[in-house]
Amino acid sequence: MAAADLVMIAEELRTSVSKLSFGPPVSHVYNPLDYAWEVHAEYLRRYGGGAREVVLLGMNPGPWGMAQTGVPFGEVAAVRDWLGLERAVRRPVDEHPKRPVLGLACRRSEVSGRRLWGWARDTFITPERFFQTFFVGNYCPLQFLEASGRNLTPDKLRADERQPLYEACDRALRSSVAVLRPRFVIGVGAFAEHRARTVLGEDGPRIGRILHPSPASPAANRGWAEAVSGQLAALGLALV
Repeated sequence: MAAADLVMIAEELRTSVSKLSFGPPVSHVYNPLDYAWEVHAEYLRRYGGGAREVVLLGMNPGPWGMAQTGVPFGEVAAVRDWLGLERAVRRPVDEHPKRPVLGLACRRSEVSGRRLWGWARDTFITPERFFQTFFVGNYCPLQFLEASGRNLTPDKLRADERQPLYEACDRALRSSVAVLRPRFVIGVGAFAEHRARTVLGEDGPRIGRILHPSPASPAANRGWAEAVSGQLAALGLALV
């Protein structure tokens, strides 16, 4: 029942965050758990069944990844061609003119997602083998845009806006970990690691961190896949 439980947790999170409001500098908020729900729910149903050794936890949707597809780190080609998910994606009600949501028709490629899912494909060959050990999620389901179209990460929100958002995301993370029962929760980057440590404490899964695959990171641009395989091995995870 893990997959059905994850769908229910995502539905509750979708409802909780949809009630929140955000002021300047935020001008637009995208919630792919709403307009890309069909793809997200199919991702959970197909790949969320059963306990996992490792949960990889990202921060929040990127403009050309989950914001387009509803899948964490959801680079379009990886979602369509490797994960095999081809559900309909609607348009956000209030869409930023510089950040259109085109779903699986989007021709932009999100580098972070291409690196993460490309590493999974090259290391495990099939999604089924990858998901026997791993599950990939995001801490926060919302993308925040400024009037210019610039992405604003959740940690840059005002404190009075962060608190209710974090409370909703914390509940979802705790519930998801209770369902998946991982031995490791590994933040993809420092923010996700910090939230995992804060929410799950020291008595739950072992918390770790891997290098974020963002092209803004010089270290990630010098061979992200090799670096991450080494970091996971250092944590005691055998990938073959």
